[in-house]
Amino acid sequence: MHSPPQKPFPLPSTWAILALVGCLLPGAVAGAAYELINPTYLGGPQRNSYGNRLPGRLGVIWKLNLGTGHTRIGPELRLWRGAGWTGQPLLVKEDGELYLSLGANDHHLRKIRAATGEVIWQYAYDDVIKGTGSCYLNPNAENPADRLMVIQGSRLGVDSAFDQPIVPSLRAVSFGTGKELWRMNCRRTSTYSRDVDGSALLLGERGYLALENSIFTVFSPDPAGMRLRDGIPQPRIHKEIPFYEESDRRTHGGNIECESSPTLLNGRIYTASGAGRVYGYSLKWNRVTWTFPTGSDLNATMPVTNDGCLLLAVEKQFIPGPGGVFKLDPAKASGKAVRWFFPTENVAKGSFYEWQGGIIGSVAINDRTAREPGTRPMATFIGVDGFLYLVSSAELEAGTAETGPDGKTKYPRPRLLDRVPLGAGSIATPIFVGNRILAPYDKGLKLFEVSAEGKLSLLDAMTGSQFEATPVCHEGRIYIASLDGYLYCLGEG
Repeated sequence: MHSPPQKPFPLPSTWAILALVGCLLPGAVAGAAYELINPTYLGGPQRNSYGNRLPGRLGVIWKLNLGTGHTRIGPELRLWRGAGWTGQPLLVKEDGELYLSLGANDHHLRKIRAATGEVIWQYAYDDVIKGTGSCYLNPNAENPADRLMVIQGSRLGVDSAFDQPIVPSLRAVSFGTGKELWRMNCRRTSTYSRDVDGSALLLGERGYLALENSIFTVFSPDPAGMRLRDGIPQPRIHKEIPFYEESDRRTHGGNIECESSPTLLNGRIYTASGAGRVYGYSLKWNRVTWTFPTGSDLNATMPVTNDGCLLLAVEKQFIPGPGGVFKLDPAKASGKAVRWFFPTENVAKGSFYEWQGGIIGSVAINDRTAREPGTRPMATFIGVDGFLYLVSSAELEAGTAETGPDGKTKYPRPRLLDRVPLGAGSIATPIFVGNRILAPYDKGLKLFEVSAEGKLSLLDAMTGSQFEATPVCHEGRIYIASLDGYLYCLGEG
């Protein structure tokens, strides 16, 4: 028997209330009052919130030089600028003032004053920081300044050997002081990565995250619970589960890492694995109780729709059929879980880096962010093919059936509302707030308005910079990093 779809997870405004209440719980340490506006990648455990208001234009209010940092791609040492995938700023109000937390390619995690771009502190990692952090409000903190923590991953270490015993690419840093609170070893497995790109899901006094070694890890974020492990003090580990099969090496080689962030729905935590499956971990049974196979490399984080489904973006790799987007109902057995599949166009090998099609970034939806009453539920995504797509997530295209990633299974197709070329391909994730969509791509940033009929019209564009990081918005301001070297605050002035 399956439970009915759960009620929507608290919106950002409720996160603020929860954070403030948490500061006043019995036994909690006094200190700054925090409102968690965007405390993790894509807003919260259901990965479907992007801010409260997008502006109508992309004027530069301020920009911060994030500098450069070296990283290794195989044996080659490369210099990267700014910040890239997934790179969404976290937003926190501390005593009423808004701050950002962002990791960058110069190896530094920063706390930044949102009004001006002033850097409050920066903490150095051993390598480029690619992913997005997660905020954890520790009710048991001994030091009031350390009550709010940022748990952030990085690449393995520019001077680290892949086979060395300790690669501490997941760390916790005090939001109050910028000092390290703990580090976790991303140990070697059958995958070819020891990075950490995903954003931890933090529930109560537990953290949940599949590191890029594809070990789904349940841990205690509180530094007081640290244990000696692998020869260094690390957070207490409660559970570890491989999110791949050894047989996957025959089809994927070492490309079986987990780069996505976990999503919470109806008592299960869902993670898309590079091994080509979605894994559903039951919080009740503390084990995997649901899987959905695609065969492809999966990079994207899955948002939850209001009708209790997941939207899964699929890359065109290791599969005979196309990449695209699945709508999955995980209340059903995996063989009956597909509501629809929407394919994107393939691209010629070498025309857009190493990708051949499908989607690398995540799907954005309008279910939770300032959606007008009576507006249809919609989903938007950017293909490697360079198009921004807008589909109705609840309406099917009559009389159509699309071939799925396996090259043979037919699925219903959702209604396509609009499709516009961006001017280049993208691995980025758009955001969808109210009737506006912000789309980063390889040569710029475009802001669209969505009509009642689901048609896209361009409001403003910013060209000449490469954007692959995920933006966030708050009160009419956009915060987004670029590979041109800068973090931008954009808006109407």
